[in-house]
Amino acid sequence: MKNLKNIFCLASLMLLLTISCDSELELVPQDELSEATIFSTYNNVRTYSWSFYEFFNTFPRSTTWAATLDLDGDLMQNGGSSVSRPYIAQNIDIPANSSGTIYGNSYANIRRVNIMLGNIDESEMEEDDIAHWRGVGLFFRAHEFFNLLRTYGGVTWLENEITDADTDILNAPRDSRDLVANNILRDLLEAIATIKEEGDGPNTVNSDVARALLARFALFEGTWRKYHGLGDQDKFLNAAIQASSELIDKYPSIHPSYDRVFNSIDLAGIEGILLYKHYVIDELTHTVSTNTRSTNNKYDITRKGINKFLTKNGLPVANPTNTQFQGDQDFYAEFRDRDDRLLLMSPPPYRVNGDGTQNWTPTGNPADEEYFPILAAITGGFPYKELPDRNWSKRVTGEVPNFDRLVPTQTGNGYRFWKIWNDHNDAVSSRDLNDDPIFRMGEILLIYAEAKFEAGDFDQATADLTINQLRQRGGVAAMTIASITADFDPTRDPDVDPVLFEIRRERAVEMMGEGVRRDDLRRWKKMDYATEVKLGRWIRQSDYTQTIPIQNNAAEGYVQLIPIAPPAFPDYYYLFPLPADQLVLNPNLEQNPGW
Repeated sequence: MKNLKNIFCLASLMLLLTISCDSELELVPQDELSEATIFSTYNNVRTYSWSFYEFFNTFPRSTTWAATLDLDGDLMQNGGSSVSRPYIAQNIDIPANSSGTIYGNSYANIRRVNIMLGNIDESEMEEDDIAHWRGVGLFFRAHEFFNLLRTYGGVTWLENEITDADTDILNAPRDSRDLVANNILRDLLEAIATIKEEGDGPNTVNSDVARALLARFALFEGTWRKYHGLGDQDKFLNAAIQASSELIDKYPSIHPSYDRVFNSIDLAGIEGILLYKHYVIDELTHTVSTNTRSTNNKYDITRKGINKFLTKNGLPVANPTNTQFQGDQDFYAEFRDRDDRLLLMSPPPYRVNGDGTQNWTPTGNPADEEYFPILAAITGGFPYKELPDRNWSKRVTGEVPNFDRLVPTQTGNGYRFWKIWNDHNDAVSSRDLNDDPIFRMGEILLIYAEAKFEAGDFDQATADLTINQLRQRGGVAAMTIASITADFDPTRDPDVDPVLFEIRRERAVEMMGEGVRRDDLRRWKKMDYATEVKLGRWIRQSDYTQTIPIQNNAAEGYVQLIPIAPPAFPDYYYLFPLPADQLVLNPNLEQNPGW
Protein backbone atom coordinates (compact mmCIF):
# COMPACT_ATOMS: atom_id res chain seq x y z
CA MET A 1 0.00 0.00 0.00
CA LYS A 2 3.00 2.30 -0.09
CA ASN A 3 2.10 3.28 -3.63
CA LEU A 4 -0.94 5.09 -2.22
CA LYS A 5 1.33 7.96 -1.31
CA ASN A 6 2.27 8.52 -4.94
CA ILE A 7 -1.38 8.29 -5.97
CA PHE A 8 -2.27 10.92 -3.41
CA CYS A 9 0.49 13.26 -4.59
CA LEU A 10 -1.11 13.37 -8.01
CA ALA A 11 -4.55 13.88 -6.48
CA SER A 12 -3.17 16.68 -4.29
CA LEU A 13 -1.70 18.48 -7.28
CA MET A 14 -5.05 18.36 -9.04
CA LEU A 15 -6.75 19.59 -5.89
CA LEU A 16 -4.44 22.56 -5.50
CA LEU A 17 -4.97 23.57 -9.11
CA THR A 18 -8.71 23.41 -8.53
CA ILE A 19 -8.52 25.51 -5.41
CA SER A 20 -6.37 28.18 -7.02
CA CYS A 21 -8.99 28.66 -9.78
CA ASP A 22 -12.17 28.68 -7.69
CA SER A 23 -13.45 32.17 -7.08
CA GLU A 24 -15.54 30.99 -4.12
CA LEU A 25 -12.54 29.93 -2.07
CA GLU A 26 -10.59 32.01 0.34
CA LEU A 27 -7.36 32.31 -1.60
CA VAL A 28 -3.89 32.22 -0.08
CA PRO A 29 -0.50 32.42 -1.75
CA GLN A 30 0.39 29.12 -3.37
CA ASP A 31 3.53 28.74 -1.28
CA GLU A 32 1.35 28.84 1.85
CA LEU A 33 -1.09 26.13 0.73
CA SER A 34 -1.15 23.25 3.19
CA GLU A 35 -3.60 20.81 4.61
CA ALA A 36 -4.45 23.37 7.26
CA THR A 37 -5.47 25.97 4.67
CA ILE A 38 -7.13 23.50 2.34
CA PHE A 39 -9.52 22.46 5.12
CA SER A 40 -9.83 25.80 6.87
CA THR A 41 -13.20 26.94 5.53
CA TYR A 42 -16.55 25.48 4.52
CA ASN A 43 -16.02 26.33 0.84
CA ASN A 44 -12.59 24.74 0.78
CA VAL A 45 -13.84 21.52 2.36
CA ARG A 46 -16.82 21.43 0.01
CA THR A 47 -14.57 21.80 -3.02
CA TYR A 48 -12.25 19.07 -1.78
CA SER A 49 -15.18 16.71 -1.23
CA TRP A 50 -16.54 17.19 -4.76
CA SER A 51 -13.98 14.71 -6.04
CA PHE A 52 -15.51 12.03 -3.80
CA TYR A 53 -18.55 11.88 -6.07
CA GLU A 54 -16.33 10.29 -8.70
CA PHE A 55 -16.24 7.19 -6.48
CA PHE A 56 -19.67 6.23 -7.84
CA ASN A 57 -19.84 3.93 -10.86
CA THR A 58 -21.92 6.08 -13.23
CA PHE A 59 -22.55 6.28 -16.98
CA PRO A 60 -19.09 6.61 -18.58
CA ARG A 61 -17.65 7.57 -21.94
CA SER A 62 -16.82 3.92 -22.56
CA THR A 63 -18.36 0.69 -23.79
CA THR A 64 -17.81 -0.78 -20.32
CA TRP A 65 -20.32 0.29 -17.65
CA ALA A 66 -22.42 -1.11 -14.79
CA ALA A 67 -24.31 -3.53 -17.05
CA THR A 68 -20.99 -5.14 -17.98
CA LEU A 69 -20.89 -6.69 -14.50
CA ASP A 70 -24.20 -8.43 -15.21
CA LEU A 71 -22.53 -10.41 -17.99
CA ASP A 72 -20.91 -12.39 -15.16
CA GLY A 73 -24.35 -13.56 -14.04
CA ASP A 74 -27.07 -15.70 -15.56
CA LEU A 75 -29.52 -13.16 -17.03
CA MET A 76 -27.32 -11.36 -19.58
CA GLN A 77 -24.50 -12.27 -21.94
CA ASN A 78 -22.12 -10.78 -24.49
CA GLY A 79 -24.02 -11.15 -27.75
CA GLY A 80 -20.80 -10.93 -29.71
CA SER A 81 -18.90 -13.71 -27.97
CA SER A 82 -18.85 -17.49 -28.21
CA VAL A 83 -16.85 -18.01 -25.00
CA SER A 84 -17.76 -17.59 -21.35
CA ARG A 85 -16.56 -14.57 -19.41
CA PRO A 86 -13.30 -15.16 -17.50
CA TYR A 87 -14.99 -15.06 -14.09
CA ILE A 88 -17.54 -17.68 -15.08
CA ALA A 89 -14.96 -19.79 -16.93
CA GLN A 90 -12.56 -19.50 -13.96
CA ASN A 91 -9.86 -17.87 -16.01
CA ILE A 92 -9.21 -14.96 -13.68
CA ASP A 93 -5.55 -14.04 -13.29
CA ILE A 94 -4.18 -12.67 -10.04
CA PRO A 95 -3.42 -9.00 -10.81
CA ALA A 96 0.31 -8.35 -10.88
CA ASN A 97 -0.17 -4.95 -9.28
CA SER A 98 -2.98 -2.95 -7.72
CA SER A 99 -3.08 -0.23 -10.34
CA GLY A 100 -6.55 -0.01 -11.83
CA THR A 101 -8.01 -2.64 -9.49
CA ILE A 102 -10.74 -2.17 -6.91
CA TYR A 103 -8.04 -2.70 -4.30
CA GLY A 104 -5.81 0.10 -5.55
CA ASN A 105 -8.56 2.53 -6.47
CA SER A 106 -10.53 2.13 -3.24
CA TYR A 107 -7.51 2.53 -0.99
CA ALA A 108 -6.46 5.65 -2.91
CA ASN A 109 -9.97 7.02 -2.39
CA ILE A 110 -9.95 6.09 1.30
CA ARG A 111 -6.70 7.99 1.76
CA ARG A 112 -8.25 11.10 0.21
CA VAL A 113 -11.17 10.86 2.62
CA ASN A 114 -8.99 10.19 5.65
CA ILE A 115 -6.90 13.26 4.91
CA MET A 116 -10.05 15.37 5.14
CA LEU A 117 -11.26 13.59 8.27
CA GLY A 118 -7.90 14.16 9.93
CA ASN A 119 -7.93 17.91 9.36
CA ILE A 120 -11.47 19.27 9.60
CA ASP A 121 -11.55 19.32 13.41
CA GLU A 122 -9.03 22.18 13.29
CA SER A 123 -10.96 24.21 10.72
CA GLU A 124 -12.65 27.55 11.25
CA MET A 125 -16.11 26.04 10.65
CA GLU A 126 -18.95 25.86 13.17
CA GLU A 127 -19.31 22.60 15.07
CA ASP A 128 -22.41 21.49 13.15
CA ASP A 129 -20.59 22.09 9.86
CA ILE A 130 -17.61 20.09 11.06
CA ALA A 131 -19.96 17.27 12.06
CA HIS A 132 -21.66 17.45 8.66
CA TRP A 133 -18.45 17.14 6.69
CA ARG A 134 -17.17 14.41 8.97
CA GLY A 135 -20.40 12.53 8.20
CA VAL A 136 -19.90 13.06 4.47
CA GLY A 137 -16.37 11.73 4.78
CA LEU A 138 -17.54 8.68 6.71
CA PHE A 139 -20.19 8.02 4.05
CA PHE A 140 -17.65 7.95 1.23
CA ARG A 141 -15.11 5.97 3.26
CA ALA A 142 -17.80 3.40 4.03
CA HIS A 143 -18.68 3.30 0.33
CA GLU A 144 -15.11 2.39 -0.55
CA PHE A 145 -14.63 -0.14 2.25
CA PHE A 146 -17.89 -1.76 1.12
CA ASN A 147 -16.35 -2.13 -2.35
CA LEU A 148 -13.32 -3.80 -0.77
CA LEU A 149 -15.33 -6.02 1.56
CA ARG A 150 -17.67 -7.43 -1.07
CA THR A 151 -14.74 -8.03 -3.43
CA TYR A 152 -12.03 -9.42 -1.14
CA GLY A 153 -13.62 -10.08 2.26
CA GLY A 154 -11.62 -8.87 5.24
CA VAL A 155 -9.03 -6.20 4.41
CA THR A 156 -6.79 -3.77 6.29
CA TRP A 157 -8.92 -1.13 7.99
CA LEU A 158 -7.49 2.40 7.86
CA GLU A 159 -9.02 4.69 10.45
CA ASN A 160 -6.62 7.55 9.75
CA GLU A 161 -4.28 8.86 7.09
CA ILE A 162 -1.11 6.80 6.97
CA THR A 163 2.41 7.65 5.86
CA ASP A 164 5.54 5.64 5.16
CA ALA A 165 6.38 5.99 8.85
CA ASP A 166 3.35 3.93 9.85
CA THR A 167 5.16 0.63 9.38
CA ASP A 168 3.01 -1.15 11.95
CA ILE A 169 -0.06 -0.55 9.75
CA LEU A 170 1.69 -0.98 6.42
CA ASN A 171 2.96 -4.38 7.56
CA ALA A 172 -0.12 -5.45 9.47
CA PRO A 173 -2.12 -8.57 8.62
CA ARG A 174 -5.58 -8.24 7.15
CA ASP A 175 -8.36 -7.29 9.54
CA SER A 176 -11.27 -9.68 9.89
CA ARG A 177 -14.48 -9.42 7.93
CA ASP A 178 -16.24 -8.85 11.25
CA LEU A 179 -14.15 -5.77 12.04
CA VAL A 180 -14.50 -4.24 8.58
CA ALA A 181 -18.25 -4.87 8.38
CA ASN A 182 -18.90 -3.53 11.87
CA ASN A 183 -16.82 -0.43 11.18
CA ILE A 184 -18.74 0.25 7.97
CA LEU A 185 -22.00 -0.05 9.90
CA ARG A 186 -20.65 2.24 12.64
CA ASP A 187 -19.52 4.88 10.14
CA LEU A 188 -22.80 4.89 8.24
CA LEU A 189 -24.86 5.22 11.42
CA GLU A 190 -22.78 8.25 12.38
CA ALA A 191 -23.12 9.64 8.86
CA ILE A 192 -26.91 9.37 9.07
CA ALA A 193 -26.87 11.15 12.43
CA THR A 194 -24.57 14.01 11.43
CA ILE A 195 -24.99 14.76 7.72
CA LYS A 196 -27.43 17.60 7.22
CA GLU A 197 -30.88 16.52 6.16
CA GLU A 198 -30.64 18.78 3.12
CA GLY A 199 -27.02 17.83 2.44
CA ASP A 200 -25.04 20.61 0.84
CA GLY A 201 -27.90 21.55 -1.48
CA PRO A 202 -29.93 19.74 -4.13
CA ASN A 203 -28.58 16.42 -5.40
CA THR A 204 -25.82 16.05 -2.83
CA VAL A 205 -25.18 13.40 -0.22
CA ASN A 206 -27.63 13.91 2.63
CA SER A 207 -28.83 11.79 5.54
CA ASP A 208 -31.29 9.90 3.31
CA VAL A 209 -28.58 8.99 0.81
CA ALA A 210 -26.57 7.65 3.75
CA ARG A 211 -29.59 5.56 4.76
CA ALA A 212 -29.75 4.18 1.21
CA LEU A 213 -26.11 3.13 1.27
CA LEU A 214 -26.53 1.58 4.70
CA ALA A 215 -29.54 -0.41 3.45
CA ARG A 216 -27.63 -1.60 0.38
CA PHE A 217 -24.58 -2.60 2.40
CA ALA A 218 -26.46 -4.22 5.27
CA LEU A 219 -28.60 -6.41 2.98
CA PHE A 220 -25.47 -7.59 1.19
CA GLU A 221 -23.60 -8.32 4.40
CA GLY A 222 -26.55 -9.92 6.18
CA THR A 223 -27.34 -12.32 3.37
CA TRP A 224 -23.66 -13.06 2.68
CA ARG A 225 -23.27 -14.07 6.32
CA LYS A 226 -26.40 -16.22 6.23
CA TYR A 227 -25.68 -18.14 3.05
CA HIS A 228 -21.93 -18.45 3.57
CA GLY A 229 -22.44 -19.72 7.11
CA LEU A 230 -20.65 -16.89 8.94
CA GLY A 231 -23.43 -16.07 11.41
CA ASP A 232 -24.35 -12.75 13.05
CA GLN A 233 -26.56 -11.83 10.09
CA ASP A 234 -29.49 -10.51 12.11
CA LYS A 235 -27.70 -7.31 13.12
CA PHE A 236 -27.16 -6.38 9.49
CA LEU A 237 -30.58 -7.50 8.27
CA ASN A 238 -32.23 -5.42 11.00
CA ALA A 239 -30.09 -2.43 10.02
CA ALA A 240 -31.22 -2.83 6.41
CA ILE A 241 -34.84 -3.03 7.54
CA GLN A 242 -34.54 0.05 9.74
CA ALA A 243 -32.83 2.23 7.11
CA SER A 244 -35.12 1.20 4.26
CA SER A 245 -38.23 1.53 6.42
CA GLU A 246 -37.33 5.12 7.28
CA LEU A 247 -36.88 5.91 3.60
CA ILE A 248 -40.17 4.27 2.61
CA ASP A 249 -41.98 6.30 5.26
CA LYS A 250 -40.51 9.50 3.82
CA TYR A 251 -40.77 8.59 0.12
CA PRO A 252 -43.85 6.36 -0.19
CA SER A 253 -44.27 6.78 -3.98
CA ILE A 254 -42.16 5.91 -7.00
CA HIS A 255 -42.30 7.56 -10.41
CA PRO A 256 -44.98 5.94 -12.58
CA SER A 257 -42.66 5.60 -15.61
CA TYR A 258 -39.87 3.04 -15.27
CA ASP A 259 -38.33 4.24 -18.53
CA ARG A 260 -38.07 7.85 -17.32
CA VAL A 261 -36.03 6.74 -14.30
CA PHE A 262 -33.18 5.79 -16.64
CA ASN A 263 -33.68 7.94 -19.73
CA SER A 264 -34.64 11.40 -18.43
CA ILE A 265 -32.59 14.42 -19.37
CA ASP A 266 -33.01 15.74 -15.83
CA LEU A 267 -33.94 13.63 -12.79
CA ALA A 268 -34.48 16.66 -10.56
CA GLY A 269 -37.85 16.35 -8.91
CA ILE A 270 -38.51 12.82 -10.18
CA GLU A 271 -40.28 10.80 -7.48
CA GLY A 272 -38.14 8.20 -5.78
CA ILE A 273 -34.74 9.51 -6.93
CA LEU A 274 -32.41 10.05 -3.97
CA LEU A 275 -29.16 10.87 -5.78
CA TYR A 276 -28.23 11.00 -9.45
CA LYS A 277 -25.48 12.12 -11.80
CA HIS A 278 -26.53 14.97 -14.03
CA TYR A 279 -25.11 15.39 -17.54
CA VAL A 280 -24.92 18.67 -19.44
CA ILE A 281 -24.50 19.19 -23.18
CA ASP A 282 -20.96 20.24 -24.22
CA GLU A 283 -19.80 19.96 -20.59
CA LEU A 284 -20.36 16.46 -19.25
CA THR A 285 -21.79 13.68 -21.42
CA HIS A 286 -21.61 9.90 -21.71
CA THR A 287 -21.93 7.25 -24.43
CA VAL A 288 -24.24 4.59 -22.99
CA SER A 289 -27.31 5.42 -25.10
CA THR A 290 -25.16 5.76 -28.23
CA ASN A 291 -23.60 2.37 -27.56
CA THR A 292 -27.05 0.83 -27.12
CA ARG A 293 -28.12 2.35 -30.42
CA SER A 294 -25.14 1.17 -32.46
CA THR A 295 -23.00 -1.83 -33.27
CA ASN A 296 -20.99 -0.99 -30.11
CA ASN A 297 -23.71 -2.70 -28.08
CA LYS A 298 -22.92 -6.35 -27.47
CA TYR A 299 -25.28 -6.99 -24.55
CA ASP A 300 -28.14 -9.48 -24.79
CA ILE A 301 -30.63 -10.84 -22.27
CA THR A 302 -30.63 -14.62 -21.89
CA ARG A 303 -33.69 -16.82 -22.21
CA LYS A 304 -33.63 -17.22 -18.44
CA GLY A 305 -33.64 -13.44 -18.09
CA ILE A 306 -36.58 -13.05 -20.48
CA ASN A 307 -38.50 -15.73 -18.61
CA LYS A 308 -38.14 -13.75 -15.37
CA PHE A 309 -40.78 -11.31 -16.67
CA LEU A 310 -44.27 -12.32 -15.58
CA THR A 311 -47.39 -12.09 -17.67
CA LYS A 312 -49.83 -9.35 -16.70
CA ASN A 313 -51.90 -11.76 -14.63
CA GLY A 314 -48.94 -12.07 -12.25
CA LEU A 315 -48.02 -15.63 -13.21
CA PRO A 316 -44.64 -17.02 -14.34
CA VAL A 317 -44.51 -18.15 -17.95
CA ALA A 318 -43.87 -21.73 -16.79
CA ASN A 319 -46.92 -21.83 -14.50
CA PRO A 320 -49.14 -24.61 -15.89
CA THR A 321 -52.33 -22.57 -15.29
CA ASN A 322 -51.03 -19.49 -17.13
CA THR A 323 -53.34 -19.03 -20.13
CA GLN A 324 -51.90 -15.60 -21.00
CA PHE A 325 -48.52 -16.93 -22.04
CA GLN A 326 -48.72 -18.15 -25.62
CA GLY A 327 -45.31 -19.78 -25.92
CA ASP A 328 -41.91 -18.62 -27.11
CA GLN A 329 -41.83 -20.00 -30.66
CA ASP A 330 -43.80 -17.09 -32.11
CA PHE A 331 -41.86 -13.82 -31.77
CA TYR A 332 -44.97 -11.66 -31.45
CA ALA A 333 -46.85 -13.98 -29.08
CA GLU A 334 -43.92 -14.28 -26.68
CA PHE A 335 -43.98 -10.56 -25.76
CA ARG A 336 -47.77 -10.33 -25.59
CA ASP A 337 -49.40 -9.53 -22.22
CA ARG A 338 -46.08 -9.36 -20.41
CA ASP A 339 -44.70 -7.02 -17.74
CA ASP A 340 -44.20 -3.62 -19.40
CA ARG A 341 -40.59 -3.66 -18.26
CA LEU A 342 -39.86 -6.47 -20.72
CA LEU A 343 -40.52 -4.09 -23.63
CA LEU A 344 -38.24 -1.54 -21.95
CA MET A 345 -35.41 -4.05 -21.51
CA SER A 346 -35.47 -5.65 -24.97
CA PRO A 347 -37.05 -4.22 -28.14
CA PRO A 348 -40.32 -5.98 -28.95
CA PRO A 349 -40.55 -7.80 -32.30
CA TYR A 350 -41.62 -5.95 -35.46
CA ARG A 351 -40.88 -5.71 -39.18
CA VAL A 352 -40.79 -2.73 -41.58
CA ASN A 353 -39.39 -1.93 -45.02
CA GLY A 354 -36.31 0.27 -45.11
CA ASP A 355 -33.54 -1.70 -43.45
CA GLY A 356 -30.45 0.48 -42.85
CA THR A 357 -32.00 3.69 -44.22
CA GLN A 358 -33.45 6.76 -42.53
CA ASN A 359 -36.84 6.16 -44.12
CA TRP A 360 -39.19 3.25 -43.65
CA THR A 361 -42.63 2.08 -44.76
CA PRO A 362 -45.04 -0.50 -43.29
CA THR A 363 -44.98 -4.04 -44.62
CA GLY A 364 -48.75 -4.03 -45.01
CA ASN A 365 -49.15 -6.72 -42.36
CA PRO A 366 -50.72 -5.17 -39.23
CA ALA A 367 -49.14 -7.88 -37.05
CA ASP A 368 -45.69 -6.47 -37.87
CA GLU A 369 -46.59 -3.22 -36.06
CA GLU A 370 -48.48 -4.68 -33.10
CA TYR A 371 -46.07 -3.21 -30.56
CA PHE A 372 -45.72 0.28 -32.06
CA PRO A 373 -48.65 1.82 -30.15
CA ILE A 374 -48.05 -0.32 -27.07
CA LEU A 375 -44.47 0.87 -26.63
CA ALA A 376 -45.42 4.48 -27.40
CA ALA A 377 -48.07 4.35 -24.67
CA ILE A 378 -45.51 3.07 -22.16
CA THR A 379 -42.72 5.54 -22.94
CA GLY A 380 -44.53 8.53 -24.43
CA GLY A 381 -42.57 8.20 -27.68
CA PHE A 382 -39.81 10.49 -28.92
CA PRO A 383 -37.29 11.28 -27.46
CA TYR A 384 -37.84 8.07 -25.50
CA LYS A 385 -38.01 4.53 -26.86
CA GLU A 386 -40.08 4.10 -30.01
CA LEU A 387 -40.37 1.74 -32.95
CA PRO A 388 -38.87 1.01 -35.34
CA ASP A 389 -35.52 0.79 -33.59
CA ARG A 390 -32.91 3.21 -34.93
CA ASN A 391 -29.30 3.97 -34.32
CA TRP A 392 -28.10 7.43 -33.25
CA SER A 393 -27.99 8.61 -36.89
CA LYS A 394 -31.64 7.53 -37.36
CA ARG A 395 -30.88 4.57 -39.63
CA VAL A 396 -33.63 2.02 -39.20
CA THR A 397 -33.30 -1.61 -38.17
CA GLY A 398 -35.82 -3.35 -40.41
CA GLU A 399 -36.81 -6.12 -38.04
CA VAL A 400 -36.45 -7.40 -34.52
CA PRO A 401 -34.91 -9.80 -33.85
CA ASN A 402 -32.11 -8.81 -36.19
CA PHE A 403 -29.09 -11.10 -36.44
CA ASP A 404 -27.50 -9.19 -39.37
CA ARG A 405 -24.30 -7.51 -38.20
CA LEU A 406 -24.44 -4.98 -41.06
CA VAL A 407 -27.63 -3.32 -39.81
CA PRO A 408 -27.47 -0.43 -37.28
CA THR A 409 -28.57 -2.42 -34.22
CA GLN A 410 -28.35 -6.16 -33.82
CA THR A 411 -28.44 -9.08 -31.44
CA GLY A 412 -26.42 -12.22 -30.96
CA ASN A 413 -28.93 -14.41 -29.15
CA GLY A 414 -32.17 -12.68 -30.23
CA TYR A 415 -32.88 -10.49 -27.17
CA ARG A 416 -30.96 -7.23 -27.42
CA PHE A 417 -30.63 -5.22 -24.21
CA TRP A 418 -31.82 -1.63 -24.70
CA LYS A 419 -32.67 -0.32 -21.22
CA ILE A 420 -30.69 2.88 -21.82
CA TRP A 421 -32.12 4.25 -25.09
CA ASN A 422 -33.13 7.84 -25.77
CA ASP A 423 -32.70 10.58 -28.33
CA HIS A 424 -32.32 13.73 -26.21
CA ASN A 425 -29.25 14.82 -28.18
CA ASP A 426 -30.95 14.21 -31.52
CA ALA A 427 -28.79 12.54 -34.19
CA VAL A 428 -25.56 13.22 -32.26
CA SER A 429 -23.16 10.41 -31.47
CA SER A 430 -21.34 9.82 -28.17
CA ARG A 431 -22.65 12.88 -26.33
CA ASP A 432 -25.55 11.41 -24.40
CA LEU A 433 -27.38 13.47 -21.80
CA ASN A 434 -29.73 11.24 -19.82
CA ASP A 435 -29.07 11.29 -16.08
CA ASP A 436 -27.90 8.26 -14.13
CA PRO A 437 -29.80 7.32 -10.93
CA ILE A 438 -27.29 6.36 -8.22
CA PHE A 439 -29.72 5.69 -5.37
CA ARG A 440 -33.43 5.23 -6.03
CA MET A 441 -36.46 4.02 -4.12
CA GLY A 442 -37.08 1.09 -6.46
CA GLU A 443 -33.97 -0.54 -4.99
CA ILE A 444 -34.94 0.44 -1.45
CA LEU A 445 -38.33 -1.28 -1.79
CA LEU A 446 -36.55 -4.46 -2.87
CA ILE A 447 -34.06 -4.24 -0.01
CA TYR A 448 -36.88 -3.89 2.51
CA ALA A 449 -38.83 -6.81 1.05
CA GLU A 450 -35.86 -9.17 0.94
CA ALA A 451 -34.53 -8.22 4.37
CA LYS A 452 -37.98 -8.64 5.92
CA PHE A 453 -38.27 -12.12 4.44
CA GLU A 454 -34.79 -13.10 5.61
CA ALA A 455 -35.72 -11.85 9.07
CA GLY A 456 -38.88 -14.01 9.02
CA ASP A 457 -41.27 -11.07 8.90
CA PHE A 458 -42.54 -10.83 5.31
CA ASP A 459 -46.32 -10.70 5.00
CA GLN A 460 -48.97 -9.46 2.57
CA ALA A 461 -48.76 -5.92 3.93
CA THR A 462 -45.03 -5.88 3.20
CA ALA A 463 -45.65 -7.26 -0.28
CA ASP A 464 -48.20 -4.52 -0.95
CA LEU A 465 -45.81 -1.84 0.30
CA THR A 466 -42.89 -3.04 -1.81
CA ILE A 467 -43.18 -5.68 -4.54
CA ASN A 468 -46.66 -4.63 -5.58
CA GLN A 469 -45.67 -0.99 -6.09
CA LEU A 470 -43.08 -2.16 -8.60
CA ARG A 471 -45.45 -4.60 -10.26
CA GLN A 472 -48.11 -1.92 -10.60
CA ARG A 473 -45.64 0.23 -12.50
CA GLY A 474 -45.08 -2.71 -14.86
CA GLY A 475 -48.81 -3.28 -15.34
CA VAL A 476 -48.64 -6.64 -13.56
CA ALA A 477 -51.17 -8.08 -11.11
CA ALA A 478 -50.25 -7.88 -7.45
CA MET A 479 -48.34 -10.56 -5.60
CA THR A 480 -50.67 -12.58 -3.39
CA ILE A 481 -48.58 -14.56 -0.94
CA ALA A 482 -51.28 -17.15 -0.33
CA SER A 483 -51.23 -18.16 -4.01
CA ILE A 484 -47.47 -18.78 -4.14
CA THR A 485 -47.31 -22.53 -3.60
CA ALA A 486 -44.45 -24.93 -4.22
CA ASP A 487 -45.55 -25.44 -7.84
CA PHE A 488 -46.13 -21.73 -8.58
CA ASP A 489 -43.07 -21.72 -10.85
CA PRO A 490 -41.86 -25.19 -11.92
CA THR A 491 -38.46 -23.68 -12.82
CA ARG A 492 -37.87 -22.50 -9.24
CA ASP A 493 -34.64 -23.51 -7.55
CA PRO A 494 -35.98 -26.12 -5.10
CA ASP A 495 -33.55 -24.92 -2.42
CA VAL A 496 -35.18 -21.46 -2.39
CA ASP A 497 -38.49 -20.79 -0.65
CA PRO A 498 -41.26 -20.07 -3.21
CA VAL A 499 -42.00 -16.60 -1.81
CA LEU A 500 -38.33 -15.68 -1.58
CA PHE A 501 -37.90 -16.88 -5.16
CA GLU A 502 -40.56 -14.37 -6.24
CA ILE A 503 -38.92 -11.56 -4.25
CA ARG A 504 -35.63 -12.36 -5.96
CA ARG A 505 -37.43 -12.46 -9.32
CA GLU A 506 -38.68 -8.93 -8.77
CA ARG A 507 -35.16 -7.75 -7.96
CA ALA A 508 -33.84 -9.46 -11.11
CA VAL A 509 -36.42 -7.71 -13.27
CA GLU A 510 -36.36 -4.27 -11.65
CA MET A 511 -32.56 -4.01 -11.50
CA MET A 512 -31.57 -5.85 -14.67
CA GLY A 513 -28.51 -4.30 -16.27
CA GLU A 514 -27.63 -2.19 -13.22
CA GLY A 515 -24.60 -4.27 -12.30
CA VAL A 516 -26.02 -6.02 -9.22
CA ARG A 517 -26.77 -9.54 -10.46
CA ARG A 518 -23.27 -10.96 -10.03
CA ASP A 519 -23.06 -9.73 -6.44
CA ASP A 520 -26.57 -11.01 -5.76
CA LEU A 521 -25.55 -14.49 -6.87
CA ARG A 522 -22.36 -14.22 -4.84
CA ARG A 523 -24.11 -13.20 -1.61
CA TRP A 524 -26.77 -15.91 -2.04
CA LYS A 525 -24.00 -18.42 -2.83
CA LYS A 526 -25.74 -19.17 -6.13
CA MET A 527 -23.02 -18.54 -8.70
CA ASP A 528 -23.83 -21.99 -10.07
CA TYR A 529 -26.70 -20.21 -11.86
CA ALA A 530 -24.11 -18.40 -13.97
CA THR A 531 -22.51 -21.66 -15.11
CA GLU A 532 -25.77 -22.92 -16.64
CA VAL A 533 -25.98 -23.04 -20.44
CA LYS A 534 -27.02 -19.60 -21.69
CA LEU A 535 -29.72 -19.75 -24.33
CA GLY A 536 -31.44 -17.14 -26.46
CA ARG A 537 -34.50 -16.88 -28.68
CA TRP A 538 -36.18 -19.85 -30.39
CA ILE A 539 -35.58 -19.69 -34.16
CA ARG A 540 -35.62 -21.77 -37.33
CA GLN A 541 -32.30 -21.80 -39.16
CA SER A 542 -34.14 -21.94 -42.49
CA ASP A 543 -35.50 -18.43 -41.86
CA TYR A 544 -31.99 -16.92 -42.07
CA THR A 545 -29.23 -16.82 -44.64
CA GLN A 546 -26.44 -16.58 -42.08
CA THR A 547 -25.62 -19.51 -39.82
CA ILE A 548 -26.88 -19.00 -36.28
CA PRO A 549 -25.75 -21.45 -33.59
CA ILE A 550 -28.71 -23.44 -32.24
CA GLN A 551 -28.65 -25.71 -29.21
CA ASN A 552 -27.53 -29.24 -30.11
CA ASN A 553 -26.89 -28.05 -33.69
CA ALA A 554 -30.59 -28.52 -34.41
CA ALA A 555 -32.44 -27.06 -37.39
CA GLU A 556 -34.72 -25.20 -35.00
CA GLY A 557 -34.49 -24.40 -31.32
CA TYR A 558 -32.89 -21.95 -28.92
CA VAL A 559 -29.87 -19.89 -29.95
CA GLN A 560 -26.75 -20.99 -28.05
CA LEU A 561 -23.81 -18.67 -28.63
CA ILE A 562 -21.45 -20.42 -26.22
CA PRO A 563 -21.07 -24.08 -27.23
CA ILE A 564 -19.04 -25.21 -24.21
CA ALA A 565 -20.58 -25.06 -20.74
CA PRO A 566 -18.24 -23.65 -18.07
CA PRO A 567 -17.02 -25.88 -15.24
CA ALA A 568 -18.72 -26.01 -11.85
CA PHE A 569 -18.17 -22.83 -9.85
CA PRO A 570 -15.63 -23.35 -7.04
CA ASP A 571 -16.15 -21.91 -3.56
CA TYR A 572 -12.88 -20.01 -3.51
CA TYR A 573 -13.98 -17.91 -6.51
CA TYR A 574 -16.60 -16.17 -4.37
CA LEU A 575 -13.79 -13.87 -3.20
CA PHE A 576 -11.39 -12.24 -5.63
CA PRO A 577 -7.59 -12.42 -5.29
CA LEU A 578 -5.55 -9.60 -3.83
CA PRO A 579 -3.01 -8.00 -6.22
CA ALA A 580 0.33 -9.81 -6.08
CA ASP A 581 2.39 -6.68 -5.46
CA GLN A 582 0.58 -6.08 -2.16
CA LEU A 583 1.75 -9.46 -0.87
CA VAL A 584 5.34 -8.51 -1.72
CA LEU A 585 5.07 -5.09 -0.08
CA ASN A 586 3.51 -6.60 3.04
CA PRO A 587 4.64 -10.18 3.83
CA ASN A 588 1.98 -10.38 6.59
CA LEU A 589 -0.83 -9.90 4.09
CA GLU A 590 -2.34 -13.28 3.25
CA GLN A 591 -3.89 -14.11 -0.11
CA ASN A 592 -7.50 -15.28 -0.21
CA PRO A 593 -7.75 -19.08 0.14
CA GLY A 594 -7.48 -21.06 -3.08
CA TRP A 595 -5.62 -18.41 -5.08
